[in-house]
Amino acid sequence: MTRTPLVFLPGLLCDDALWRAQAADLADIADPQIADLTLDDTITAMARRALDAAPERFALAALSMGGYVAFEILRQAPERVTRLALFDTRATPDHPDKITERRAGIASLEIGQFRGVTTRLLPRLVHASHVAGPVGMEVKAMALRVGGPAFMRQQLAILGRPDSRPLLPTIKVPTLIAVGDHDVLTPPSDAQALHQAIPGSHLHTFKECGHLPALEQPEETSQVLRDWLSW
Repeated sequence: MTRTPLVFLPGLLCDDALWRAQAADLADIADPQIADLTLDDTITAMARRALDAAPERFALAALSMGGYVAFEILRQAPERVTRLALFDTRATPDHPDKITERRAGIASLEIGQFRGVTTRLLPRLVHASHVAGPVGMEVKAMALRVGGPAFMRQQLAILGRPDSRPLLPTIKVPTLIAVGDHDVLTPPSDAQALHQAIPGSHLHTFKECGHLPALEQPEETSQVLRDWLSW
């Protein structure tokens, strides 16, 4: 059986561990590849690097910052993407308050020590039921592996990203929009906006889930992606 080439794009402070369960679960029907988004300080460069490493044509699954890169891939090489899955992301630029917050984080990192994802920050990333336990521990471990310099590059890239709303009506490939029902960073309203703007897209909501369904609800995430690959 021919397996579908499938490129995964991680989020901010995430590495390949974010999508590791799905890459394994789908290996019977997909040929998975997890991009490294830690090396560049612009979304344009992240997308170009991912494209250079990707097969000629591929399905694309992305979470959060990875969604911003997915939109850029669609701007650079739309003919190469066969289907699209967008998890917990948005097409809009940052609100001014968020820009201020990101810049403050970059400034503090320049003069201090990178602390990764702290216990205080975990409730913004995962559902309360996952803060204490393996999921919370994995989120912290990923952030430390990614490290401060890469975090700064990623924040600069996010700050410089374009408004992707004009792109959305032009997306013609089968598209899945997915979001955790308790996501406070990119809430369900952002997913709904994507769903309404992308023609023919499907919307899936994960229950009792925050910003990282691939870690919080790995089996359901794999099943949703399996279904998507069969559309």
